[in-house]
Amino acid sequence: MTALGEIRQIDYTVIYARDMPAMRHFYETVMEFPLQRVLSERWVEYRVGSLTLALTPGGGRFGDPPPPQGAASLQLAFRVSPPAVAACAAALQAKGVELVTPLTDHSFGHRTIFFRDPDGNVLEIYAEI
Repeated sequence: MTALGEIRQIDYTVIYARDMPAMRHFYETVMEFPLQRVLSERWVEYRVGSLTLALTPGGGRFGDPPPPQGAASLQLAFRVSPPAVAACAAALQAKGVELVTPLTDHSFGHRTIFFRDPDGNVLEIYAEI
């Protein structure tokens, strides 16, 4: 096995946020992700299962410009049980989140909803059915 063959999982994901206060509110209050730690006002981490989801302002360490407003820069998919997809849709809508696509059962075996975070990133909650 090669050294790169040792990779077994993604440990953390970083979202380069355009609007840190709105993104923090969304992931803490709307998504209800547990705050793992705050290293500074420019680095906040949440626990999502075994993964760390971090927020930091766009540009940051690498100096890249943020994606244009309204352009998704990533998609995150969160797996739940089949009945939980509808419950998550209802909970999100009760918090004022607009679903991009309604609850849908797909022929390829997924039940999904899609919505966006304040920066326009696409989020999916799905179950295998």
